[in-house]
Amino acid sequence: MSRALVVIPTFNEADNIRKLIPKVLSKAEGIEVLVVDDNSQDGTASCVRDMMSTDRRIHLLERPS
Repeated sequence: MSRALVVIPTFNEADNIRKLIPKVLSKAEGIEVLVVDDNSQDGTASCVRDMMSTDRRIHLLERPS
């Protein structure tokens, strides 16, 4: 099985990230997602952390301001 890491840079994308991550993960087996959050103020990182608690294929890197 091949593996792929999809990197998603974000800034204030809480509404979109909830929809995007499941779509990316559904495309093929062996996909993992790394969200790089650039100090969003809308709860983007919190949304990703919630999703991480139920899916080990999701990862988060938070960049400070």
